[in-house]
Amino acid sequence: MLKTDHLTITTYKGRVLLNDFSFVLNKKDKIALIGEEGNGKSTILKIIAGIDTDSYVTYTGKIICDEKIGFLPQSIEEKYLDLSVSDFISKEIDYNFLYSLLKRINIDPELIGERKLRTLSGGEKVRVSLLKLLYEQPDILLLDEPTNDLDLKTLIWLEEFISNADQAMIFVSHDETLLENCAQGILHLEQLKRKSEAHMTYSGCGYREYCESRDAYIGRNNMIASKEKNELKKQMERWRKIYQKVEYQQKTISRGDPHGAQLLKKKMHAVKAQEKILENRKENLRQKYEPEEAIDVFFGHVDINPNKVILDLHLYELKIEDNVLSRNIDLKILGKDKVCLIGDNGSGKSTLIKLIAQELLQREDIKAGYMPQNYYEVMDYELTPVQFLWDGADMKKRAEVQSCLGALKFTTEEMEHKIADLSEGQKCKILLISLILNQCNVLILDEPTRNLSPLSNPIIRKILNDYEGTIISVSHDRKFIDEVADKVYELDISGLRLWQ
Repeated sequence: MLKTDHLTITTYKGRVLLNDFSFVLNKKDKIALIGEEGNGKSTILKIIAGIDTDSYVTYTGKIICDEKIGFLPQSIEEKYLDLSVSDFISKEIDYNFLYSLLKRINIDPELIGERKLRTLSGGEKVRVSLLKLLYEQPDILLLDEPTNDLDLKTLIWLEEFISNADQAMIFVSHDETLLENCAQGILHLEQLKRKSEAHMTYSGCGYREYCESRDAYIGRNNMIASKEKNELKKQMERWRKIYQKVEYQQKTISRGDPHGAQLLKKKMHAVKAQEKILENRKENLRQKYEPEEAIDVFFGHVDINPNKVILDLHLYELKIEDNVLSRNIDLKILGKDKVCLIGDNGSGKSTLIKLIAQELLQREDIKAGYMPQNYYEVMDYELTPVQFLWDGADMKKRAEVQSCLGALKFTTEEMEHKIADLSEGQKCKILLISLILNQCNVLILDEPTRNLSPLSNPIIRKILNDYEGTIISVSHDRKFIDEVADKVYELDISGLRLWQ
C-alpha cells in the first residue's frame, strides 16, 4: 500500500503544485494521473518515487510506503544513451530471470546485447526501460508518459501490459484510448484561477465516466451560476428603481411635512440596508467553473482550391544515410485533403514528413506551416513566447499574440518566460498559435497531440477537424486518426498503402 498524507508541493517561485493531498493506492489499483501540461504531474511521481527534486520544489506532508517503488521516466537520460542494452539493465545480469521477462514485454531476445540505446526506436526504448524496471522487481509502478513515441501496435501491447500487471500502478498518459481502456480511477490535477490555486480530484471510476460526470457537473454548476447572476441583476434593477423613487420623494417633499420627511428617511434607511444585503449576495454568488483545458482560439477562413495539387510525391527510396527505410513512395494530396501517415516505429514517417515540409515550405503559391516532433527545429528556445510570435513592430499584433496566449491559459508570467523553461505541451500550443497567426492554408504536423493533455486533445482535434485547409500529419493518436483524418496511409518498407 502507498499513502500520501497531507502532501503539499511548492515551487521555489511560490507556485503551489499540490495542496494538502491525501490518497491511498491499494494493491493492483491502476490509477491515471491527468492534468494540463506544466501542472507538475511528473514532479509528483518523482517525489513519491523518492527521486531528488530539491533543485526546484519543496514539499511537506508524508509519503508512507512499505513496498518497493519503480519509476519509469518520460525518456532515457542522455548520459545512458551510449550504454549497451545489457549494461543499461544491470551490470550483473541473471539471464534466466531476464529471459523470463522478455516474453511478458514482447522484446526480441536479440535486442539484449551490445546494441546501444541511442540506436533504438522510441518504442524499443520504452520496452527496454520497462524491462529494466521489472528486472528490479518493484511492487508499485509509476509510469510517466509511457505512450510517447509508441506506434499503434505497441500502444495496444502497452494497454494489455498495464491491464494485466500484478503491480499497483499510477500512470500519466495523453492517450485517451489507453486511459479509457486501462484506468480504474482518475487523479485530476488542476491549476485554477489563472494558475493561482492547485486542486486535486480523485474519482474511483474509468476515464470516460469521469469526463462525462465532470462535464455534467460543470454544466449544472454554470447553469445555476447564470441563473443566480440573472436573478441578482433583476433584484438590483428593482432596488435601483425604489432607491431613485425614494430619493426623488425626499428632494421634492414639502418642508411643511416633517412627519412625511421622517417616514421617507426611515424608508431610505431600509433601502440602503437592502443594498448591503444585495452586495453581500453578489460577493457570494456561485462562480462559473472555467475548465483549465478551455481553449478559445481557432483558424479563420482558409481560401484554398479543393482541386489544387498540394503534393505529388514520387520517391524511389526513403533513406537515413545508407539505411533504406522504404521504397517506391507515391503520394498525391489535394487542397482540402486531411491525410495521416501511420506505421511502425522506425519505419520513416518523421523522415518522410520532414522531406514533405522541406518541399512545401519553399512554395510561394501556398502558405505552409510545420510542427515537427522536436520543436527546437523551428523555435528559438531563448526567446519568450511573445518574442517568438510577435514581429516586434506592430503593437496591434502584440496585443493579438497576448490574447491568443491568454486564450490557451498562459499566465502573464509564462508569456515572458524563456520558451526553454516551458513544458512540451506549452511549446506545442505556441506553435499552434503561430500556425493560426500566419494564416497557413497547409499544415504539416508530426505527432501534433503527443504532448497535450487528454482533456485538451478533444478541443485541438475539433479545431483541426473544422480547419478548411490541407493537413498532412503523422500520428499514433487513435482518436486523432478517427476524427481528423479523411485518408490514412501506412508506411512500411514497400511504400505507402491506403489503410483501412
